[in-house]
Amino acid sequence: MNRRVVIRNMALAVSGLVLLPGCDLSSKKATAQDLEAFLSPSQEDLLAQVVDTIIPATDTPGARDLNVHLFVQKMVTDCYEKEAQENLVKGLQALKAKAKQQHGKVFKACSTEERIALLRAMEQSGDTAAQEFYKLVKGLTVRGYMNSEYVMMNLTHYEAVPGHYYGCVPVDSITLS
Repeated sequence: MNRRVVIRNMALAVSGLVLLPGCDLSSKKATAQDLEAFLSPSQEDLLAQVVDTIIPATDTPGARDLNVHLFVQKMVTDCYEKEAQENLVKGLQALKAKAKQQHGKVFKACSTEERIALLRAMEQSGDTAAQEFYKLVKGLTVRGYMNSEYVMMNLTHYEAVPGHYYGCVPVDSITLS
């Protein structure tokens, strides 16, 4: 036995024992670091109302119930450029002002028909910023809703493995085309 190898292995074992208490092995859940949110709480609530207008609750939960507004905010924060983030904020401000101007109340207090009309007006507006805002929010809302755990497990019956495996099928029942 080589004395240098033994000393090196013992040094590695002792340093591992020294470092081990510093490791937090108790948490099994992966966490995403929350960075500074670029939307204020009132803007986040308005975004929640918008996604709830796009996909309202029926016999299934709506987009707000599944926290799709948080998905939209996270996607815009992490995956889109600064211009898209600014467009989201400006679009929310424009929607708030338009609701106040046309109906004399905040977007949250508007009826469902009034909300739909406001969003449809933004979609069909000649203003490209308003159209981009609506297109961004609607696209991310649909994506977030369809990829939510509730929809994947209860409505689309997602299977992690592609396709279903049918084992032990009689050869006679297989038809080749």
